[in-house]
Amino acid sequence: MKKAKPARDVDGYLAAVPAEPRAALEKLRQTIRAAAPQATEGISYRIPIFKCQGMLVGFAAFKNHCSFFVLSASVMDAHRRELQPYDTARGTIHFTARQPLPARLVRKLVQARMAENEARRKKKPSKKRAKAS
Repeated sequence: MKKAKPARDVDGYLAAVPAEPRAALEKLRQTIRAAAPQATEGISYRIPIFKCQGMLVGFAAFKNHCSFFVLSASVMDAHRRELQPYDTARGTIHFTARQPLPARLVRKLVQARMAENEARRKKKPSKKRAKAS
């Protein structure tokens, strides 16, 4: 990847990525959008991130691989069997542009993250309720 100023938006980030990994990341982006149409896109920690009731998922390109950031060890653990073929780290799946992640798996992980964020939101006391106490 070219060294440049940090991107201000996802389109700017992708424009700086070489063609082959850019195509894989654009497909991943479309799959995430379809799975979470209410999520918003942005740049956080210098990578594209989707937010829906908090951080949802992200992605990035590196010199020798791409990463899909699930941002949840518990979601990764729950899908451990399906993730066996991939190189994983805590909350992250590494893949190559030539072997992108299957859309079905991405959708499943995004939906699990949405459910996790929703459950966390429901547990948190609202500011209105907290002030009334």
